[in-house]
Amino acid sequence: MTFSPSTFIIPVENQVRELDAKLLLACAAAERGFPVVLGSRTYVNFVMPSLPRGLFLAKSMRSLSKLSLNLIHGFGHDIVAWDEESLVRYNSPEYYDWRYSEDTFKVIDRVFAWGADDAEFFASYPGYSGAPLHVTGNPRIDLLRPELRGYFAPEVAALKQRYGDFILVNTNFSFVNNFVPALNLIERNAQGQPQVSRTGLGMSVDFALGMAAHQQAICDQFRALLPLLAGWFPNHRIVLRPHPSENHDVWRQLLAGSPQVEVAHEGNVVPWLMAASVLLHNGCTTAVEASVLGTPAVSYMPVTSDIYDYHLPNGLSHGARTPEAVREALAEVLEGRRGSVDNATRDRFFNRHLAAIQGPLACDRVLDVLIASGYADRAPPRPATLSWVKTWLVSQARTATKRINSLRPQHRNSAAYHAHRFPGVTASELNARIARFGNELGRFGGVRAVAHSPHVFHIHDPEAASRLERSRDMASNSPSISIHHQGITL
Repeated sequence: MTFSPSTFIIPVENQVRELDAKLLLACAAAERGFPVVLGSRTYVNFVMPSLPRGLFLAKSMRSLSKLSLNLIHGFGHDIVAWDEESLVRYNSPEYYDWRYSEDTFKVIDRVFAWGADDAEFFASYPGYSGAPLHVTGNPRIDLLRPELRGYFAPEVAALKQRYGDFILVNTNFSFVNNFVPALNLIERNAQGQPQVSRTGLGMSVDFALGMAAHQQAICDQFRALLPLLAGWFPNHRIVLRPHPSENHDVWRQLLAGSPQVEVAHEGNVVPWLMAASVLLHNGCTTAVEASVLGTPAVSYMPVTSDIYDYHLPNGLSHGARTPEAVREALAEVLEGRRGSVDNATRDRFFNRHLAAIQGPLACDRVLDVLIASGYADRAPPRPATLSWVKTWLVSQARTATKRINSLRPQHRNSAAYHAHRFPGVTASELNARIARFGNELGRFGGVRAVAHSPHVFHIHDPEAASRLERSRDMASNSPSISIHHQGITL
């Protein structure tokens, strides 16, 4: 019997948010015999025609992804997916119209969920295709577990040395302060009328106007609050870390006269959360991560909405409705009189929303599903030649358009925006991270990263591939061996 494992293709959109977790997943996959391709989503799509057939990991199911996923499917790849954003979402039926597309779901073969709540939300979507749904958790949560916190120890030590006891402020205002102005939630047509931008495609105009107004009101209150923090807490540095898609220069200009406050956007947020004394935010996923780590969080909620607010991170934080309430809550945390929200609240939220807090890592649960599905033994079937050629022609035209648009400074495909979301990284830097993962887990000794093309890397373990091949040969020569897998599914 001939075995040809699927290549596992893992794209990264926002490097500081996704790279470490997806590198961990890549290492676990390589350890189990999968050839892996990891890199910038844009550049992975550029080289897609040349990649061996396998599995592509999609990060969303939006209608905007329809063409891209259809092309990937047309090249002969199966598609598995999770929704990178669905852990933290607003409470409106319009979320479905914004984040999901019935047409996109049609090409997805398997779906992975952050937890039970996420899985139930998928299953309730009217356009859900019925693709197998697995409650595995997300590797981003693996990074927060005790056995992996040492991975970030060098960064944590450096941050504490640099800032001492500091207050970390995270913002989440990409709907109204986007790096690319055309990607703000609302834009104006030629007649000056409001319309929903590409960012909000799927939302109604009324909903988008309401969401934009809500976020703008909170953003304005944060802009008024931040200069006050330095005066309230003169013995603490304040670090503002905006959302990866925000225009960070807006904050730098606002805080230029406050040397005690620094705007930073370096590396994964996890070591910042581990090093910080307290997190201040509104509706940020980082508050969920902070809660898992045990870092106290305060949510500044000067205006609230049942529809537009992100209730999970706010529910895991101490709420403050006024600047004075923020001052009091932060002071109590900094003076040791208040910690994280109570354990009962944390457990209630974690049990509903986060699988893989304990037990096998989420990355291993994902791979258990893929192996049980046969992907370690085979690649998807080859598409028909004519279909492949048509896909290639469309893909080449799309790539050429994107490369031209990369030269346009204010375009969403601009080189500047790509560099903002995916700063350069080398194979040597990835190998250093792999070694740190290995030190923490006692794994990945043979895993290496090798450059494939700009912003794209092979992650592989030749020894694991050889071991897997030998075990397959033994299994194929044993007439009575059967392998059973029990997955965690909904």
